[in-house]
Amino acid sequence: MSNLTDSSRPTRPAIAWIGLGIMGSPMSENLLKAGYQVTGFTLEQDKLDRLAKAGGAAAGSIAEAVKDADVIITMVPASPQVEAISYGPEGILENARQGALIVDMSSITPQTSVDLAKNAAEKGIRVIDAPVSGGEAGAIEAVLSIMVGGEQPDFDEALPILEALGKTIVLCGPHGSGQTVKAANQLIVAVNIQACAEAVVFLEKSGVDLNAALDVLNGGLAGSTVLTRKKDNFLNRDFKPGFRIDLHHKDMGIVTDAARNVGAALPVGAVVAQLVASLRAQGDGGLDHSALLRAVERLSGQQV
Repeated sequence: MSNLTDSSRPTRPAIAWIGLGIMGSPMSENLLKAGYQVTGFTLEQDKLDRLAKAGGAAAGSIAEAVKDADVIITMVPASPQVEAISYGPEGILENARQGALIVDMSSITPQTSVDLAKNAAEKGIRVIDAPVSGGEAGAIEAVLSIMVGGEQPDFDEALPILEALGKTIVLCGPHGSGQTVKAANQLIVAVNIQACAEAVVFLEKSGVDLNAALDVLNGGLAGSTVLTRKKDNFLNRDFKPGFRIDLHHKDMGIVTDAARNVGAALPVGAVVAQLVASLRAQGDGGLDHSALLRAVERLSGQQV
């Protein structure tokens, strides 16, 4: 990956980026700012236009995006989308060059990551799973937490790229380990948001100054990154999606299924998974996951 130019300075790897959504767009732009060459593909033309405006190259297909790439980064919603972009005649594995490195930053089942790595290896393509935590704000600010599964040499090769996207970057174990840690992350985040939402409704119904109360709570043991990031969402009832309920519903399915497979009990997690599912069933799936507040308000007799 570190070819030398005439000036004896190493060249940066050429990057293909597949999936330019709420997370993918700002992340790819951070790579452009760091001096990487990024060729992107996504299904929405306006997202391709945004990448081009930021200095990237817009491709007309996955095959076109990945054919000359050293590193292929994927950021799509779930396992079916990862499989759709990876396999088949138009997919990544049939069109990437031998020796390329796939960095899948989607949040998917651990087994999907294990299978992808195995199938890619048969074509001489390497894979690491590298899901992230930090939401849209973390993506924009390049302060994501990135949990990685795969081989140490591949992690080492990807690390300079990942350092342009996040702050806490850890190799957690073999293929699929990053996804397992991400599932645990989503469990903690959902339970934390639910606890904050219940506290907000309790405080408001008690007539307390909510802004003041959340400030002092966040300065003590009850404080959290979730409360810091989501405080304004709670205060303003602003549920513009940074991370959609639909996606957290998918993630709660991953963690409850994976926990069942290994024999781990998630009593509180199972309840919150049902609360996320109920919010989605009520038509709030497109809202930010801080909209768990709406479910607590409904249960508390408030019109939302």
